[in-house]
Amino acid sequence: MTRQKIEIKKIDNITARQVTFSKRRRGLFKKAHELSTLCDAQIALIVFSSTGKLFDYSSSSMQEVIERHNLQSQNQEKLPSQRPHLQLEGEKKACTLLSKELEEKTTQLRQLKGEELKKLNLEELKLLEKVVQTSLRRVIETKDERVLEEINYLKKKADQLQEENDKLKQMSSRNEIQRNVVEQGQSTATGICYSPDLPEEHDFSLKLGLPFPN
Repeated sequence: MTRQKIEIKKIDNITARQVTFSKRRRGLFKKAHELSTLCDAQIALIVFSSTGKLFDYSSSSMQEVIERHNLQSQNQEKLPSQRPHLQLEGEKKACTLLSKELEEKTTQLRQLKGEELKKLNLEELKLLEKVVQTSLRRVIETKDERVLEEINYLKKKADQLQEENDKLKQMSSRNEIQRNVVEQGQSTATGICYSPDLPEEHDFSLKLGLPFPN
């Protein structure tokens, strides 16, 4: 037979309430004891009944567990106030380090520009000279590469312009030849249609049955 699920709400009947309280309290203390034994945990339970009667259970000393609880609560209250302070100290240290690094980088940049050199000893000056020479060599190499790229680009552009110029010359020559051919054709056609050597009043009519004139 399936066990009926009990609705969790306040029991109005006083007798039934007391019986349920007694059973549930014993069951709760039993579970607490089992948890303490199985998991080696410190457990303290304090229960007041509806009539004000005190019931308690502790796996060790109730006073020790309560003191430990109070100490833990005090530590938890202190942590939020300590964390901002620690965070602020960390931010101050980081800011100091960044400021020092920025100052060093600024000094190095000025020294590369030839400023503030009196503070450097001979070895530092030699090292700085080496760094400057290396940087200058890299600048020159990069500049030469850019110049070579520009020269190659201009040569390529000149070749393209020369090619386009040759194409234009070829097109102009073909157009000139075609124009001469057209003009010669027009002159030939005009010579066939009209000849200045022929007499203007020459009679080409055919006379039939008439004697030839003497």
